[in-house]
Amino acid sequence: MAETKKAEEKKTAKKADTKAEKKPAKKAETAKEKKTEDKKETAFFEYKGKPLVRSGKTLYYGDINDPYVVCLMIKSEKEENGEKLADDVQVQLLATDETLSPKDRVIKKSEKKGLFTALDLGVAWLERQLKKG
Repeated sequence: MAETKKAEEKKTAKKADTKAEKKPAKKAETAKEKKTEDKKETAFFEYKGKPLVRSGKTLYYGDINDPYVVCLMIKSEKEENGEKLADDVQVQLLATDETLSPKDRVIKKSEKKGLFTALDLGVAWLERQLKKG
């Protein structure tokens, strides 16, 4: 009987060891999952290969790591078929250099009717300015 008790104790000890080994493996998997989640970038809507980000009535077009971006500010809206559409939109080509004062960051400025017209102008300005360097 003493031998069977020892054998049972060994079996339970082995089961406890295998359970202890399994738990850290699960933690390691979750740590790997967290790392991959951290690496995932927030996907932005893109227009012509550059990010287009909206914050309220302001839209920013272009990569913040580039020397210039376009800022579109919706000044007024009109309602058409039950939907609000941008009417007057201010377009600004901005330098991303933080050492410049806010006034000096504005390279070009205009106001257009409609969001598409404003965005089209901003894209043209941005492409031209980025080619200049």
